[in-house]
Amino acid sequence: MSRRALVTGGSGYFGSLLAGHLTAAGWRVRVFDLHPPDDPRFEYRPGDVRDRDAVADAVAGCDVVFHNVAQVPLARDRDRFRSVNVLGTAHVLLAARAAGVEKVVHTSSSAVFGVPERNPVTEDTPPRPVEDYGRAKLAAELACRDAAAGGLDVTIIRPRTILGHGRLGIMAVLFGLVAAGAPVFVIGRGDNRYQFVHAGDLAEACRLAATRPGPAVYNVGAAEVATMRETLEALVAHAGTGSRVWSLPPRAGRLAMELLGRSGLAPLAPYHWHLYGRSLWFDIARARAELGWQPRYTGTEAVLESYDWYLAHRDDPPGTGVSPHRRAAPARALGLLRLLGRRERR
Repeated sequence: MSRRALVTGGSGYFGSLLAGHLTAAGWRVRVFDLHPPDDPRFEYRPGDVRDRDAVADAVAGCDVVFHNVAQVPLARDRDRFRSVNVLGTAHVLLAARAAGVEKVVHTSSSAVFGVPERNPVTEDTPPRPVEDYGRAKLAAELACRDAAAGGLDVTIIRPRTILGHGRLGIMAVLFGLVAAGAPVFVIGRGDNRYQFVHAGDLAEACRLAATRPGPAVYNVGAAEVATMRETLEALVAHAGTGSRVWSLPPRAGRLAMELLGRSGLAPLAPYHWHLYGRSLWFDIARARAELGWQPRYTGTEAVLESYDWYLAHRDDPPGTGVSPHRRAAPARALGLLRLLGRRERR
């Protein structure tokens, strides 16, 4: 008989993809989310992860829990980061223990590392988040470690920036600029190495982690790690719209991002202006060795696939009530940047 999986946040961008990935592999999938999933194959349990009773009801009868619910950085709300990302995770762990769940796979974030002192980052690199979202995700990890010390089988998966078809959110701002032929920007020379992971590769890492007994932590990202300039140059060449990559002085560039974010002119959060111009990439040797996991996509391939999906779907009606990563984030500064691009090409 196939195993039953609960996917929390299963109507969101990555959660829905993971649920489909598990179904294709023969799992029976139940989705726990505020909003119903698009795929009728999934059993649906509505609820908020902050509601302990609703979580317990969703977990009951499941063999494995894949925990993906998170308040994303754009929320810029410390209280919601704590209540959703920390308290919600605690509810999932308590319910999993009470229900006798075999395994919990918790999706964390590379934000727990902030700006690392050196790269590549390993599973043993000390975390030091620099903003509220990263601090909340680290607190959720610590709750997972405490649960594991108490006998619950919990594995933590830390992905780098997730891309692939269907990924919008803040990426839609970048893709909108490129599609319009407007400039896109790097901080300094853009020689910081920035890693991505394709959502399909991440889903497979989560599935494999669920089949390996015993608590563990895995860093997951593409094997190829290009510089930010190399990635954006590949994107504008692929788009062929006349968009170009411009450099901003590091201090001025970060200040501009912060001002745009705090003023609401662009969908930027502290995580973005702290990290965009910095190098951060994972050593993925442990996931390869212990899970037998191999990423199929390079980071650049994931970016180009995401852009092509954006072009094909940018005129679709905007989604409502779903994950921010499945909606295009608004940016009132886009018009100015597009104007700059047109003037620069004259």
